Amino acid sequence: MENNQPIIVKRVKKTAGGHHGGAWKIAFADFATAMMAFFLVMWLMSVATPEQKKLISGYFKDPIGFSESASPFVIDLGGSPTPAPDRTLNQPVDDQTEGEQREIEPGQVAPDQAEGIAEEVERERLELLLQELQNKVEENPQLQRFKDQILFEITQDGLRIQIMDAENRPMFASGSARLQPYFEDILLALADTIKAVPNKISISGHTDAKPFAGDGEYGNWELSANRANAARRALIAGGYDEAQVARVVGYASSALFDRDDPLNPVNRRIDIVVLTKKAQRAIEGEQDGSGDSSPAAPPDQAAPTASPVEPAAAPLPSTEVRERLNIFDQGQLLLDPAGE
Repeated sequence: MENNQPIIVKRVKKTAGGHHGGAWKIAFADFATAMMAFFLVMWLMSVATPEQKKLISGYFKDPIGFSESASPFVIDLGGSPTPAPDRTLNQPVDDQTEGEQREIEPGQVAPDQAEGIAEEVERERLELLLQELQNKVEENPQLQRFKDQILFEITQDGLRIQIMDAENRPMFASGSARLQPYFEDILLALADTIKAVPNKISISGHTDAKPFAGDGEYGNWELSANRANAARRALIAGGYDEAQVARVVGYASSALFDRDDPLNPVNRRIDIVVLTKKAQRAIEGEQDGSGDSSPAAPPDQAAPTASPVEPAAAPLPSTEVRERLNIFDQGQLLLDPAGE
């Protein structure tokens, strides 16, 4: 039987895939270029000197001034460029300042930081002195009775010690600069602790607002100054170096402790300030930059004070101290034949 079914031949034409484009290559090239530029900038920043960094910053702030200067390049292999001062707003590079900063070794302290460090160390020392004085008042039975009349505080000028009158316990005889025995004992006890630090002191006397009853030529100003000087004598008799007294002054009633009650006994007081170096220079009339401009050395490196020709005299007995200190009589100053 004949097979008349037609034979069908299928021809399959194979073709390659279409072209997808090369845009990704351009993006990758841009990314590689950006990364190379980034690392190149990072390398230049790490090796550039401070002068070159300032000049680069100046170029981006004012490129016109740099393009018309001696060198059109920001970094010239022949040397650093010199911008034209009259065509740019950039500040000139202070080579001396940068050179001085580079001369500082890693273990050294910059000159502008030395004074701040010295002030911080000095404040810590005054805080330790305050703690020591407070402990002495608490541990000494003789001083503990008067702890309500003794105030300690750290101020801008140093450690201030205020010894105030009480209603029935004045420091001085009424209207005079004659020290009471217990007030002398307080000053003698404080002198032994205060002299342990090299800081100088300032002593000031204060009165209340009650007018002085007596001769018209003698008033609260004279009385407050004489009382401050009497306190100075007590400290010196207790072994304190007289050369360490920077100032003795009387304020009368111009700086009241209790302004609401000008007649309050607490307004009659003696202030002893253990001065900071800065406050001491201000008292001694030294202005910043007029004298030695070098910063103060730390306390542990300060130059030792000159030794006196004769050794300091030993503290006098309490009875002899009172005889030598009470040189005031009814507000009138009596000269001490011994020059004291």
